Amino acid sequence: MGKYLLKRILHGLASIVIVVIIVMVLIYSMLDRNQVFTEDSNFGRQGGNAREAFCYNKWEQYGYLDYVPYTEWLNALAADGEIDEETRSEAAAFGRKPEDDTEIAAEYVAKFTEYYKSQGYEVIRLNAIMSGRKVANGGAQLLFATKDLPLAGRVLKYFTGLVRLDNIHRAAEVEGERGLTFTLHDPLYGGDKFAPAIIGNGTEHKYLLYFDNQFPYIHQNLATLHLGVSYTVNQGIDVAETMSTSQGTYVLRTTTYPTGHVEESADDLHTATYLQGSREANALNADRFVDDYTVVGTVRGGFAKLGYSFVIGIMAVVMSYCLGLPLGVLMALKKDKLIDKLGTIYTIFIIAMPSLAYIFMFKGIGGQVFGLPTTFDIESGNNLIFVLPVISLALPAIANLMKWLRRYMVDQMNSDYVKFARSGGLSEGEIFSKHIAKNAVIPIVQGIPGQVLGAMIGAIITERVYVVPGAGNLLTEAINKFDNGVIVGVVLFYAVLSVTSVILGDVLMATVDPRISFTTKDR
Repeated sequence: MGKYLLKRILHGLASIVIVVIIVMVLIYSMLDRNQVFTEDSNFGRQGGNAREAFCYNKWEQYGYLDYVPYTEWLNALAADGEIDEETRSEAAAFGRKPEDDTEIAAEYVAKFTEYYKSQGYEVIRLNAIMSGRKVANGGAQLLFATKDLPLAGRVLKYFTGLVRLDNIHRAAEVEGERGLTFTLHDPLYGGDKFAPAIIGNGTEHKYLLYFDNQFPYIHQNLATLHLGVSYTVNQGIDVAETMSTSQGTYVLRTTTYPTGHVEESADDLHTATYLQGSREANALNADRFVDDYTVVGTVRGGFAKLGYSFVIGIMAVVMSYCLGLPLGVLMALKKDKLIDKLGTIYTIFIIAMPSLAYIFMFKGIGGQVFGLPTTFDIESGNNLIFVLPVISLALPAIANLMKWLRRYMVDQMNSDYVKFARSGGLSEGEIFSKHIAKNAVIPIVQGIPGQVLGAMIGAIITERVYVVPGAGNLLTEAINKFDNGVIVGVVLFYAVLSVTSVILGDVLMATVDPRISFTTKDR
């Protein structure tokens, strides 16, 4: 069993990498990169050479290429002490056309060109666009080097950056000595309550480990997951943070800041991260914080996107198994009777009808007949908002379980070993419990982990119809907005869940039926 699991895990990891590679090839090689500007309102405001610079800046952000402006290269030389500030300033003032370059500008333009061409870059120089004797708006001269990122490097960079470990050298400048402090009395609780915490100075996060009254009650920032940064769906926010950040109204509570300032606030001081110069730049920060760990999250009353999808999904899974399994058994035991025919009609109806049609049908029935909420309003505080989405998700799953369990049980009831059991004097109840049900449920059991983990993915159509702020709509929204980082991150998340569910399904199936073995024996 151990060798089998190791083999499946390795195959699963390889499959995940292959899926991510395929998605990256599709995004970065087969789709027109200009589509990323489809919903970018700033793109239409650009003109001339400024539009070219805007495009290359965006393409670099989206991970298509490496883009190095000439002035950026000069700034790097000055920062490294290779040239002085006067030389940098003179070299940066290159002409509107090559023949207008000063001697120093021409020298460094040649060095820039030679260096980056030797590294495989394409060096592009755009002459100034003139309007009469003046440079047109957005027409300033440009000089830059660019190179498309190789697929292998892009994949390696993505996977090596998935997990980011915090350390005491992440912050540029800090007051006091860099290091970690372990305390049994978190100062955010007044210092008199037993609350272990690890606090950093020089780290990106102020609190690397802490406890609070929010599930799962123990939290860590030592290792953070980075699936991919969004540029349109949630600008500048990582996919993992987008899916795990709570939503809804702010929860105000009495908050005591590090300076001793007290006010009613939704700020979650345990999430404080470092931003250089932020305390001095903002008077409010100076009144509340004693250092540059001023960027904090907020406490909200609702679940995260992942939370809403999982709660609705897991409730639908429980409902489908609680109803689908007994109804499937009943249909098999009452084969060709009224209950079997009614169950068959229901199964055919749900399978044959498009999902969008029956979701709207039950939404109308639930709203008009039973007065149930048809829009998922997380501010209402009404738990009935979960009813219709859960029912809409559970209905096809119930039909599927009924269909397959009935089929498996009928097959088992007609098998030879059941006939031998009857001839051996076993009662129908013993035959059913010890043989038929046990064997028929094995294929059903294998799908349970997939159903449970699949709840975290969310349901695209159901969530859109009921306006559920879940994770199901995240991938389609990212595709529509050409948000490459989100697409890759969500696909990776789905792939990991799929591989995990398959492995857990096999393990669960072997646990239920000891006759199933994943080991091979030499003969």
